[in-house]
Amino acid sequence: MTHVAAPFGRRAAIVTGREQHGAYVLIRCRDRQGPLPHAGQFYMLTAAVRWGGGESERPFLPRAFSVLRADDSGLQFLIEDVGPGTKRLTELDAGEELLLVGPLGNGFAPPREGRKPLLVGGGVGIAPLAIWQDELGPHAQVLLGFRDRAHAEGARLLKRPTVATDDGTVGHRGLVTELLEGELDDRGEDVEVYACGPPAMLEAVRELCGKRGVAAQLALESGMACGFGACFGCVVPTVNGYIRLCLDGPVMDAAVLEAAAVAGPGH
Repeated sequence: MTHVAAPFGRRAAIVTGREQHGAYVLIRCRDRQGPLPHAGQFYMLTAAVRWGGGESERPFLPRAFSVLRADDSGLQFLIEDVGPGTKRLTELDAGEELLLVGPLGNGFAPPREGRKPLLVGGGVGIAPLAIWQDELGPHAQVLLGFRDRAHAEGARLLKRPTVATDDGTVGHRGLVTELLEGELDDRGEDVEVYACGPPAMLEAVRELCGKRGVAAQLALESGMACGFGACFGCVVPTVNGYIRLCLDGPVMDAAVLEAAAVAGPGH
């Protein structure tokens, strides 16, 4: 896996734009002090002001987000409002400050032995696949799964995806792993799968690839409070023992993961 080291400490980045993509909000920011991340790495994000809730305005913990895109113009993050912390982040607009730590963790590695990449994403987990497709090139095949039409708007952020929705309002009616199963049956072992999404989806990807002997790299989610391995909040089991996902992941080779590591709660 590939790794770009983060500068020490938290720094401020100016938000340069906010876009609505169906159920998701895309936040752009300019990080003048940090290096460009590699696909699959993540940042710990907080809003500079009003980062707390309740009568005492108790601060929220930072939130971990994979990078959607990164270039000389800045960083992009894809956020869904699923609670108080993410709601505050989706409210940020141009000119406000975003506090960040990163890039952190290990990202995706190139396909092995000449295999062709096959990208599989679910929900907001499409984020690291967008920057990875940018690096691989537009030829990289993409399969994406969403809950409904509003969430499927996120598919527009990647090039030429095949889409599945749970309710059938866009593309294939059913799960993205059904699309993956068909591709693996047709193409055999000449692919390497890259996946990010909800735990149940990742576990299904792990099982499908494992049974067919297909190489797979999974970008996992886990509760994180620091991103540096100090809090031990993101410990997951592997065949070689427990690891801290923020240090040894978030991208992991599917072959070393236990089922419990993939099926755990997201952040």
